[in-house]
Parts: sequence; structure tokens; C-alpha cells
Amino acid sequence: MKPVIGEAVSYDVETSHHVPWVLGTQLTLDVGPLGRAPVGSRVLLIEAHEFARRKPYHHAKLTLVFAAMRQFRDRLRHEGYEVEYIKAERFRDGLEQYFETYPDDTLFLMDSPSYRSGEALRESGEAEGGRVEVVPNELFVATQEATEEWVNNRASETFTHESFYRWMRRKSGVLMDSEGPTGGEWNYDDQNREFPPAEWDSPPVYEPVHDELTLETSRWVDAEFETWGDTESFRWPVTREQALSQLEHVLEHRLPAFGPYQDAMRSDDPLMAHTLLSPALNCGLIHPWEVITRVEEAYHERAGVPLHSVEGVIRQILGWREFMRVVYRQTMPELAAANQLGASANLPAFYWSGDTDMACVRGCVEDVRQQGYSHHIQRLMVLSNFATLWGVEPQQLNEWFHATYVDAYHWVTTPNVIEMGSYAHGVFATKPYVSSANYIDKMSDYCEQCTYSKNENSGEDACPFNALYWEFLERHEDVLRSNHRMGLMYGHVDRKRDSGAMEELAERVGELREMEAEGTL
Repeated sequence: MKPVIGEAVSYDVETSHHVPWVLGTQLTLDVGPLGRAPVGSRVLLIEAHEFARRKPYHHAKLTLVFAAMRQFRDRLRHEGYEVEYIKAERFRDGLEQYFETYPDDTLFLMDSPSYRSGEALRESGEAEGGRVEVVPNELFVATQEATEEWVNNRASETFTHESFYRWMRRKSGVLMDSEGPTGGEWNYDDQNREFPPAEWDSPPVYEPVHDELTLETSRWVDAEFETWGDTESFRWPVTREQALSQLEHVLEHRLPAFGPYQDAMRSDDPLMAHTLLSPALNCGLIHPWEVITRVEEAYHERAGVPLHSVEGVIRQILGWREFMRVVYRQTMPELAAANQLGASANLPAFYWSGDTDMACVRGCVEDVRQQGYSHHIQRLMVLSNFATLWGVEPQQLNEWFHATYVDAYHWVTTPNVIEMGSYAHGVFATKPYVSSANYIDKMSDYCEQCTYSKNENSGEDACPFNALYWEFLERHEDVLRSNHRMGLMYGHVDRKRDSGAMEELAERVGELREMEAEGTL
């Protein structure tokens, strides 16, 4: 299993002194240096702990990382590899220990998608007197060199997901036939926005049975680190076998129902019909190409699997996931520090505590607290939406997402949170993804149980999203009014200003900020 768009780089890892070094996000035998090394080779894994002490990561996230690494270690040993598994505070400490024992070895490291990670690890190896050869990452559908073709030939300086997605479809042949895209349309996003009826039951969720090694790792994480979130329930695959079982479960039970309700939010059902495959994908337990091909096969071979469900999943993995990597590589390090709206507010404490009367925010935070996960609309249109309206510094929001989600790594959170969620750069987002209570009410049942009124803009019972939305538009009018996608909304701003309503809204926002400072929002 290797990238299918572009040519994989050729190199040999065949001598006893050419040693694969496998990171905790690369837990696969199929690609990279380990995929080229013969069975019986020496393999290095370094379980570094320092990063886990920097912030209160979700307990499930750390359990996933460390348990998956330890399970992979044992799998390699069972299959005949000679595994050097080093536990250390820093990667550099682990490299020092390794090169003291094997000074003649050259480590072959598959590059990390996160900015300069591979280069920093190479430099750490050299500082300890060793040699680290960094080779391309093969855990994506397209090689970095292949995506440069699209980057260099795009029509504008900005990055457009739809253009990239169609390019990926053409290059890979996924959901394509002799006349173009299967079904005649490139995407079926307009069929993904329904809210389920009350009688709809979401499909069952795959629950792996964890062995004592994983359970012991969970207890160790709890004792060793300052973590956040529920420490009792852990539902994520940590082995290749579990990840493949989850994929098969998704194809049979969850994929058929995914399409129409993928944007919907229900307060008692945080997982809906989403695939939940991103944690396994992002640590290398399964390759995106095998997910894509199995999903496409399900459309052709299984009854009751609709095209808009299949295309929706493929758009997320072949399109959006690969697009995030391209945008990240092309715009770092500027992207991480971007803040074009000048947002400077601190992230409210209720993002950690869940202590707020806003039912949607409280519910989403609680979902993340329980399992280290919520789906993409909860992330974008509730958690990021409120933070952007509030004026939270994008970097603080990014840090929160990075710490609390089991599938979060810098390469994927940064474009999603800084750009898509916070509209902080402008490299691909064509407008801020913000809304009043109207959108949340349309796509969820949160408003039915909320203390605040979705229909009121001002007054003590008014939903905070409403006043914040209009105040946000007025606050950033100089930047946003010229945006052709915002014209209708600024017509409403003008009418509210003429009627004097904007003054009431500004007063309400002032009250909300006082309430947040007092912990009563």
C-alpha cells in the first residue's frame, strides 16, 4: 500500500545497519522504511513523554498514542523483527541511548506531516553523533511531489478544495467512469444536510475489546500525566486488526446511513453515522487508500449503499484530508500565526469545564470530554463558530483542539482551526464560517432544551450567538463588507443600524462579556 498519485521515492533499507525508525503516527508495516526492510530487521521506536507534559491532553488521546505504539512493538516482535523500544523524556534522549549502542547505524525515518518535524528529528540525531535519513511520507494518497503539480497549475493564488478534489478524483480514478464522475455530479453535498426524524436510530458503533496491555497503558497515562476528559471509557482501535474490524463495521452498518445526516447534530447522539476512522488513519493503523477503495467497492457491490453516502466519505478522505496536508505544507509557518481579523480574546474557561447555559456549546464540550471526539459540524459550526464570534485568538483555539481531540495533529488542526474555523489567513476560506442561532437550530435539537431563546437577539434571555453574530459583522465591516458572499448579511446590518437595533445588540454583547468574566454565561 503506497501513494497512488505520483511515484514513490526509491531507496533501500536492506543492510543490518539501515534501520527503520517508526513514529507513533506511522504504525504500519506496509509503507516507508519498514515496508522496504526484510523481516527480522532491527526497528526503532522511541516512546517520548515530554510532549504529553506540555498541556492537559485528553486522556483518550494519550492512551491511543502510547497503547498503539506498544501494541505495534509487540506485533513486530511476534512477526520476527528485532525491536529497540526506548522510553525517554525526549526524542533526543532516546536517540542518544540508541546511538550509544548502535553507533554505526543509519536510521531511516519517514517524514512527519507536521512542520519541520522530520528535519528537527534529523538534527537531533546528528547532535547525538548519529545519522538520520528522512524519506517522504507515504501515508497519503498523493505524494508531495504530485500535489506540487496541482499547486503550480492552480488558477489563483488561493487554494480551492473543489478544484483539488476533482483533480484527485481524475488522477486516482475514484468514482469515475468513461463519461466523468460517477452519477454525473462531482459532489452531493446538497444531499448531506438533512436532520433525521425523531424515529431515526443511528447505526451501532464499533466497540473494540481491549486487552490488558491497553488497559494498563490507560491506567499509566492517568497516573503519569495531567490529562483532561473521561478516563473510564476508551473506544478507539489501537491495533491493525481492530482498525480493520472497525472499517468492516463501518461498511456494513454506518456507511449506508452517513449521507443524508452527516451535517446534523443531536444532543443525545454525538456520533450519528460518522465513520470515526480518523484516529486510526492519523496514526497509520489503516491507509487512506484502502479505506477509499473499500468504500467505493461497497457502492458497487453492496445493496443499500447510496452514492451520496459513499461520495461524502470519499470527499472527506480523498478530498479534504489530502487538501489539509497540501495547504499546511504550502503556508507554514505563516498559517500557524495567522490572525487577519486581529482576534485577541482568551478562550473562555467553559471550553474546558463545559459550565455554560448555552446548550449547544455545553453539549459539544461534554461530547469531547467523554470521548475526545465530536464530528465536523460540531467542531466548525458550534465550537469554532462561537470562538470566532467571541474574538478568540486563533492560536488558543488551535491549542485546545490539538489537546482535546484524539485525531488532532498540528498538520490537520492548523488549517482546519486557524483558517476554516477562525478565518485567520484567507488562503482558502472564502468567508468566515459563522452563524447566528438560526443555523444551529436548523441542524440540531440543541435549541429545544436551551435556557436561551433562539428567536431573541437582545435581552437577558436572548441566545448569545445572535447578538454576537451581528456585532461580529459590524466589528469587521471594513474587512468583510466587500466580500461578495457577505452582501446579503450586510444589507441586514444596514437595516439594523438604521432602526437602532445595533445599539441594543452591542449592549447585549457587553452583558455577555461581563457574564463570561463572572462565569455565568
